[in-house]
Amino acid sequence: MSLETSDRPTATEPARTPGPAGSRVPASTPNLDPAPARRGARTTRRRRAGGLGIAAAAAGFILLLLVLQEVLTRSGVLPADYFPPASEILGALVDEVATGDFWSALAATATTWLLALVISVVGGSLLGLLIGVVPPLEAFLHPVIEFLRPVPSVALIPLVVLTIGTQSSAALTLAVFAAFWQVLVPAIAGARSVHPITADTARAFSFSRVQRVRYIQLPSMLPYLATATRLAASTALILVVTAEIIIGIHGLGQEIALSRSASNPARMYAYIAVTGVVGIAVNALVRRAERALGTNGSEGR
Repeated sequence: MSLETSDRPTATEPARTPGPAGSRVPASTPNLDPAPARRGARTTRRRRAGGLGIAAAAAGFILLLLVLQEVLTRSGVLPADYFPPASEILGALVDEVATGDFWSALAATATTWLLALVISVVGGSLLGLLIGVVPPLEAFLHPVIEFLRPVPSVALIPLVVLTIGTQSSAALTLAVFAAFWQVLVPAIAGARSVHPITADTARAFSFSRVQRVRYIQLPSMLPYLATATRLAASTALILVVTAEIIIGIHGLGQEIALSRSASNPARMYAYIAVTGVVGIAVNALVRRAERALGTNGSEGR
């Protein structure tokens, strides 16, 4: 009877593959542990639950304020001429939503805001990239940027009305001026945030200027631009509504001003509430775009 052992694996012995110098090494097997996937799913569920919890808490707080305001106004603690009951504000909002003027004003404000945001993001990103790529250009433009950036957009309203008039382009100009700087400065910082080792590697591989911009500087700018876009979106909306109120341009701001002039505080508060909802929607939209693009707004790499 032969006493030789077989090289074939048994049921209790893992499969082996030949190693160096005739040694046998257990064959590699794929990692089938489902724990990481389960942990990722749990993290996602916790984030969603946390977001829903925050939203529910915010909604409950707003509801509490509305009930408190209703009670204080009905009891005479708050003057009804300045603080109408929440029920009247809600009724005015329902009445306005049923009219075409409401949707026309909402569309006008949203269109001007979107145009201002696109112009600001595209223009600020391109100029910031150009300044980051061409350092002498910053030395030339730095005094101009530092002079214009602190100027409040509201201070330019008389000049804009004098040169452009009271059309929607006036609100667009003011919003672009305010939001542009929110994008330009982070874009410059992002274009210059390339790690020295990455820059040395690009030079070692003889990257062209276009390749450095496409594969190194643009990816470095994305986290900065994510935060800048969110700030620019809010700034542009604020300036659009402000211009509509002060100049009298068609939109949500004009409806607020008209309600105030007509001594209709319930309608005025209804449009103010709509403006707040639009602001929340704008912020949520930009954050969703960040997640879709894979950026979280964190600066620095």
